Amino acid sequence: MDETIDRFLQFLSVERNCSPQTVRGYANDLGSLTDFLDDRVGARPQPAAITTQHLRRFVEYLHDCEYARTTIARRLACVRSFFRYCQREQLVEGNPAKALRTPRAGRKLPHYLTTEEVDTLLSTPNAMTVDGQRDRALLETLYSAGLRVSELVGLDVDSWDVGRGVVRVLGKGNKERLAPIGSHAAVAIDRYLAVRQPRQEHDPALFLNNRGTRLSDRSVRRLLAKHLEAAGLSAKTSPHTLRHSFATHLLDGGADLRSVQEMLGHASLTTTQIYTHVSARRLRETYEAAHPHARRA
Repeated sequence: MDETIDRFLQFLSVERNCSPQTVRGYANDLGSLTDFLDDRVGARPQPAAITTQHLRRFVEYLHDCEYARTTIARRLACVRSFFRYCQREQLVEGNPAKALRTPRAGRKLPHYLTTEEVDTLLSTPNAMTVDGQRDRALLETLYSAGLRVSELVGLDVDSWDVGRGVVRVLGKGNKERLAPIGSHAAVAIDRYLAVRQPRQEHDPALFLNNRGTRLSDRSVRRLLAKHLEAAGLSAKTSPHTLRHSFATHLLDGGADLRSVQEMLGHASLTTTQIYTHVSARRLRETYEAAHPHARRA
């Protein structure tokens, strides 16, 4: 079983071009299944010996542990993908997870910052230091282009096209897109490039840590947490919150959904549509606050 899982994870990485974060997620989800089988079944059977009944008991266990429905749905999707791979490799005759029903989960509206909160956050880095110049450029780029944190840390110096005002981004599944950069972010990037100090002369990474090498996802989260505290903003704000804020502010400003989809790099318009609910709620709040006949008696 363990050997088959290792081959499956290698398949995801090499043939499907999944990111390291995605592969780790699949590994964790399959690990929860094998741990369950070890504990409850008393053995770790080969894929061909795993039945739908085993997996039903696994789902019941997840519900008993009060995992969120989204977590259960994700783990089921992972198990289905694993057994599809096993079918392809002729290790099993059928997919025992195919008959299982995915729990319905209402989509939570994404947490986002107001434009005033974004301005406050972006003003916190100290522009008199190299780290401050980097942090201002980094935060401006996250918000201005609506990037995922993995896309941000993957940027190279030559990803920044000054003439066209865009950055070349490598998104999920190694899909490349051009993301527009606003004037504030452009100025911040140029100022940072003037003081950027790579360890090696030709290091391509745009955003560097204090050792002069490429920043990691974790480092971005740490520096964001520091500036959130300085700005007095919610600690639950993450790098992805700036991406949510980017999309919400565009739609509030009148951008069409299809354009926002392209800028976010979403494969499906359905994924982008969650932001229309956020904007609709904002419209409703504005209406009820401003219209004389909107207020409840």
